[in-house]
Amino acid sequence: MLTVELLYFDGCPSHERLMPTVRRLAEEAGAVLALVRVETPEQAQAVRFLGSPTVRVNGDDVEPGAALRTDYGMKCRLFRFAGTQSPTPPEEWIRAALARAHDVT
Repeated sequence: MLTVELLYFDGCPSHERLMPTVRRLAEEAGAVLALVRVETPEQAQAVRFLGSPTVRVNGDDVEPGAALRTDYGMKCRLFRFAGTQSPTPPEEWIRAALARAHDVT
């Protein structure tokens, strides 16, 4: 079963903007959606939280190269792609992560 996690903290509103997209994509993929609120810097380290919002499919961050990062903490996250930056990851990254996870299961 595919699992999509949306990790966030209450101080950053970007996850609210991303929620409808993540919910729709998880539903389309037949995946379970788990919302994970990160509440402390210690928890951020423990769950490898790169900032809000973080989207993972079966435990893997949707951002290419994110597995190499170690800058965990309570912060709003920015995503850089196609020469721009955004407070939410592009839908294509989420779709690609779902496709990769589906191929593995």
